[in-house]
Amino acid sequence: MTAADYEVLDPRFSRLVNSNERVEKLFTGCRWAEGPAWFAAGRYLVWSDIPNNRMLRYDETDGSVSVFRQPSGNSNGNTVDRQGRLVTCEHSGRLVSRTEHDGSVTTIADKWKGKRLNSPNDVVVKSDGSIWFTDPAYGIDSDYEGDHAESEIGACNVYRVDPGTGEIDAVITDMVRPNGLAFSLDESLLYVADTGRTHGAKNPAYIRVFNVGKAGKKISGGKVFADCTAGLFDGFRLDESGRIWTSAADGIHCYDPDGTLIGKVKVPEVVANCVFGGAKRNRLYICGTTSLYVVWLMVNGAKTY
Repeated sequence: MTAADYEVLDPRFSRLVNSNERVEKLFTGCRWAEGPAWFAAGRYLVWSDIPNNRMLRYDETDGSVSVFRQPSGNSNGNTVDRQGRLVTCEHSGRLVSRTEHDGSVTTIADKWKGKRLNSPNDVVVKSDGSIWFTDPAYGIDSDYEGDHAESEIGACNVYRVDPGTGEIDAVITDMVRPNGLAFSLDESLLYVADTGRTHGAKNPAYIRVFNVGKAGKKISGGKVFADCTAGLFDGFRLDESGRIWTSAADGIHCYDPDGTLIGKVKVPEVVANCVFGGAKRNRLYICGTTSLYVVWLMVNGAKTY
């Protein structure tokens, strides 16, 4: 890989990357690639192509790409739960769904207090089985990523779905456009991106960090963890040392847990999301606008997200 593929901003970043490795383009032809999810058992990746209303599947064993699901409800964010099932945010469906082992699809959340959700965007499953997701309005703002409609809730919140009762609680209600989210390794912290800048020059373009209560159901705090220096943060993942690898306009930005931007993986398209994959979780798959990329790193992704 050429030196131009990396930007080292702090010596701590140098040991995380291999200057001989290239950012590889694996597939192109999307309109807005998003929501990569890695299935270790099958050695494949599923991701969303939101405007084209489809989900694609990359097979690591032979490099092939196929359509996983179409129509997909204008799917956006995806994750894999602790039972190996696909959990998906659907824009046009305005819901969060789960694909069961037999292929059937279960609706996890579609309403809050009797009102339809806006357009669930990104999702993470906590170790207790609870499902946490963001609900901005991008899928109802126009017909490009879903179906144009007015918000019934009138706000863009972050929600928690109880694993036992299925009850949906709004856990964050003070964001403009909540987007990507992830827990710290010990699940004591919740990181959430706010991409409100898309709806106003003075709106947020940062990641906030919240404290998770001992019972794992309530959160507090919400200080700014990092401001985006290039475009907007969107989706992100953590590595095994708790560093955040997040999307941005010029590629992937890597943040130390102390909040320092230590380096970048340069990508030739605006990046929406990423996920660690491969047998050792040392391949970072990157969704960049029209294409799927991958880069081999010298660090491993966290075992769960």
